[in-house]
Amino acid sequence: MLQTPINRFRTMGFLEGASLLILVFIAMPLKYFADLPQVVTVVGSVHGFLFVLYLFIIAYTTYKIRWSVLWVFSAVLVAFIPFGNIILDMKLKKQSF
Repeated sequence: MLQTPINRFRTMGFLEGASLLILVFIAMPLKYFADLPQVVTVVGSVHGFLFVLYLFIIAYTTYKIRWSVLWVFSAVLVAFIPFGNIILDMKLKKQSF
């Protein structure tokens, strides 16, 4: 599964996107509605670590397959949008690199 740069990128995108969803839809409501701010501290730290790894994987993928600037920009942009990585993943499945 992790044999190609694209598959590595897709896997990291899934992990980073999932951590964003957990942060936004689980940790943040627990902070404000259940008065548990420590959940955001833990999940936010994990998400930050995964985001940095995601940026490194973007650089690695760009180097290995010579991604265009549009793909790099799209990959960074979707990291800030909940469910954005799922949309990019569907587009990547249609492309042949």
